[in-house]
Amino acid sequence: MSVIAIYPGTFDPVTLGHVALIERAVKLCDQLIVAVATSARKSPAFSLDERMSMAAGAFEHLPQVAVKACDTLLVDFARSQQAKMIVRGLRAVSDFDYEFQLAGMNHAMTPDIETVFLPAIGETAYISSTMVREIVQLKGDVSRFVPQAVIDQLRAS
Repeated sequence: MSVIAIYPGTFDPVTLGHVALIERAVKLCDQLIVAVATSARKSPAFSLDERMSMAAGAFEHLPQVAVKACDTLLVDFARSQQAKMIVRGLRAVSDFDYEFQLAGMNHAMTPDIETVFLPAIGETAYISSTMVREIVQLKGDVSRFVPQAVIDQLRAS
C-alpha cells in the first residue's frame, strides 16, 4: 500500500524552512503532495500561480513531491488525493496550540487521516514566510532564507 501525505500551506513564499521540513517528511511516505492553499483569508503577497511556481522549483530535486493547488477544506483535498497523512511543521511551542486544535478538528471530520507534527530543527527553524516578506518589502537580501526558485521569482517581479 502506498502512503500519500499532504503538506499544506500558503507558501507565501516557500522558505528554506519548508524545504528542510519536506526533505524530512518524504522519508515518512511514498508520495508527498505540497498543497498550496488559495488562502484569500490571508491575502497572500504572491499570486497562487507564483506560489505554485516557486514551490515546484523549490522541490524539483525531490521526485516523490508533487505541488498542487488546494481551494477546499484540507480534509476534502486529502480525501480526493487518497492521502492518509497530513504533515504539519512546528517552529515553536506557540505554533502547537493552533496546530493541535486544527488536528483535532480535522480528525473529527476525517478520522482515517492522521496528522503528524514535525518540529523545525537546525539552522532553518527560525525562518518564517512572514519575516521573509517583510525583508523583501524593505528591499533586503533574503537569499539565505529562500530557495533559488523564490529568488528567481522576486527578480522577475
